[in-house]
Amino acid sequence: MSKYVITISRGYGSGGRTIGKMLSEQLGIPYYDRDLLRLASDDSGINEQLFAKADEKLKKSLLFNIASNVYKGEIIPPDSDEFVSNDNLFNYQAKIIKELADTESCIIIGRCADFVLKDYENVVRVFVHAPLEECINTLVTMTNKSEKEIEKQIASIDKHRSDYYKYYTGRNWEDAKNYDLCLNSSHLGFQKCVDIVKAYLDIRFN
Repeated sequence: MSKYVITISRGYGSGGRTIGKMLSEQLGIPYYDRDLLRLASDDSGINEQLFAKADEKLKKSLLFNIASNVYKGEIIPPDSDEFVSNDNLFNYQAKIIKELADTESCIIIGRCADFVLKDYENVVRVFVHAPLEECINTLVTMTNKSEKEIEKQIASIDKHRSDYYKYYTGRNWEDAKNYDLCLNSSHLGFQKCVDIVKAYLDIRFN
């Protein structure tokens, strides 16, 4: 297959972003994370800061925790009052994700990309996780925060990722059925996770 996309969902502190960057370097393909916000802003004409703020609004919304608006692919037009709604900001990010999948091989971090590209044959969906203790140890070495503070931060961020995923997909973020590969980075280490994904690419796409 000439083009392929690797989507990576990850628990906070598991190293999923690092693994994505390593794959990008070793495969020689682009890596997209928060770059998607800029690309969606350029495409829609909506200020990039609104995309960045949308996640924070959803975090604080009670409705977000009990409702859902499963992504169906529509874009709300500029003449609508909902043009700059959180849901339409997600729609534009999804539009960019699809355009990338149509035009190049790449790696996409988060943003429910595995679901957005659910009808694409050229996608490898990866979930990276690690035991809580390992995630805490990893993050403690990167910050000046205590283990208790880090544990609370992990719980908060993973809950938001789970709620965000549920809201836009109707699915359970940690359900293995959503992914082609679920990798425990603590058991394998980052490079072996990379090697497994590369081997899977070779086997699946020959």
